[in-house]
Amino acid sequence: MSVESTGAVIEVSLSSPMPVSAADLFAWHERPDAFDRLNPTWMPARVVARSGGIRDGARVTLAVPLGPLSTRWEIEHTGYKAGVEFRDVQREGPFASWEHLHRMEPVSATESILEDTIRFRLPAAPFGKLVAGTFTSERLARLLRWRHALTRADVARHAAFAPRGPRRIAITGASGFLGSALARFLTTGGHRVLSVGRGARNDVRWDPPRGELDAGAFEGVDVVVHLAGSSVAERWTPGRRRVIRESRVQGTRLLAERCAALQQRPEVIVCASAIGIYGSRGDEWLDERSTPGDDFLAEVGQEWEAAADPARQAGIRVVHVRTGIVLNPGGGALAKMLLPFQLGVGGKLGSGAQWMSWISREDLIGAMHFALQSPGISGPMNATAPEPVTNATFTATLGRVLRRPAIVPVPAFALRTLFGEMADGTVLASQRVKPAVLEAAGFPFLHPSLSSALRFELGEL
Repeated sequence: MSVESTGAVIEVSLSSPMPVSAADLFAWHERPDAFDRLNPTWMPARVVARSGGIRDGARVTLAVPLGPLSTRWEIEHTGYKAGVEFRDVQREGPFASWEHLHRMEPVSATESILEDTIRFRLPAAPFGKLVAGTFTSERLARLLRWRHALTRADVARHAAFAPRGPRRIAITGASGFLGSALARFLTTGGHRVLSVGRGARNDVRWDPPRGELDAGAFEGVDVVVHLAGSSVAERWTPGRRRVIRESRVQGTRLLAERCAALQQRPEVIVCASAIGIYGSRGDEWLDERSTPGDDFLAEVGQEWEAAADPARQAGIRVVHVRTGIVLNPGGGALAKMLLPFQLGVGGKLGSGAQWMSWISREDLIGAMHFALQSPGISGPMNATAPEPVTNATFTATLGRVLRRPAIVPVPAFALRTLFGEMADGTVLASQRVKPAVLEAAGFPFLHPSLSSALRFELGEL
């Protein structure tokens, strides 16, 4: 990483080795979802309009956060050299000038160098230009480090299964917190993704409560990834409990039955599940062979997984991804915790002794991809990092990563007052889970430690 300033022009650059050829690296960048894949949730820019890909003349218009507001930024692609490089040049936006060179330098048939060089000038200002330039260059350096780490991980994961070729993959919940990231990961890897949902913008329409699904659209689909299900992070009224159960069981059963009836069935159905199936078990180590618990989420989990039986009985490989606490600032538990910790008023929940089995969102995406590509994996598969921590350790680590104190605890009685039974079933539950199936299959975790996961997901590299 280098940052240089020549007069009014500031240059930020980074070169990193990549475990694929320059041609494959360039192809990854040229696929439609590459920009969105490289757009971090910790520093998001919303795409307002897009025309073309990365060839000369193609444009992207972004809404970029600027404090509580946002500013319009229009970029034009130019200098396209197939398999080698392309540039982004500002046509309208917050900088006096901006140019970003993306270059792929060949090393061998399986190695290359990714070079990113950004040159920019800030608008004239009566004061503070030096401070603004330093702040901007540090943010850009942080962004490039994160992007290179993500790109290296993605291309390596796709290269590991390249001999299998591109797959046709249908995803329910493809617009959600996890599904959208998974879809972009898959499309930038060269796979064809079909979104399944109720809205008109989906490729396949379905309505589980009414039993509606165009099963014909699944003919020729290699993989179905089923992620749809209503959030459990609300007070569990009788009505809410019914929605939580039915949104999981009805959708899974409908998919399983329709896929089982196809002439050309999918090779595998990867179904979301959750480690809530184990119940709260104190300090006990839990793996895929452990017995289920007996609370509400454990009962839902058992019915959820059993709903896939029609597919299993038809000879379709079914994987139940028992997901732990997913770490990403764009959603889930971490998104809810960030603001109080950033304000310096975060702390442990209840006693802090309960075990938290977590996983970075990137490792969860990688685990799902690994499962759908691995014929030897079927049945339950814990999607958790190999190093669970207590809540006290989790909150202390988050505080260190954010450089904030973590000394304001939230008593258990306050959580129960706010959330009722949901508090005991989620934030106060203790689940010390081992990803035994993934470890036995040789899955390479990017973030085995909590510190590395939080630093990546929060862009603190």
